[in-house]
Amino acid sequence: MTTDEKIQAAYDALTAGRPAVTDGQLTVSSICTEAGISRASFYRSPLAARIRADLADPASTRRPEAEQLRAKVRELTAADKELRSKHAAEIRDLRTTTRIYANQIQILTLRISHLQDDNKQLTARLQQAGDNITPLNRALTPARDATLDRETPSAIGTDKK
Repeated sequence: MTTDEKIQAAYDALTAGRPAVTDGQLTVSSICTEAGISRASFYRSPLAARIRADLADPASTRRPEAEQLRAKVRELTAADKELRSKHAAEIRDLRTTTRIYANQIQILTLRISHLQDDNKQLTARLQQAGDNITPLNRALTPARDATLDRETPSAIGTDKK
């Protein structure tokens, strides 16, 4: 790459607001530093006269306005801060919800354990009772139905001792 090409690339980068090495100020020193050349090499270049004329007349160069760039940086910084805040709040809410769900799962697990224990105890009592207990979900036999039909209405629901 020739010196003129380096100067032109550095000038274009600075006017576009994309400095690679310098702070972005549009000066001869910054152009030289961006191009990696000495000031003497810059002044020997035929581009130097045109670039110096552009630097002397700010209206002719397409420079990014420093204040506009600073305002954009402030705007982006504020947006970043707001997004980080929202993200942190969302994470806190999710952690709280996770803790609540974990507690509910623990409570339900304990309840299931108690119900399983109760079921075991009732099943053991049912097995110990033998023929004294008729399960409610078992259908009545026809012989038993006939016995119920023969009972008088006054005998139903009364205790016989």
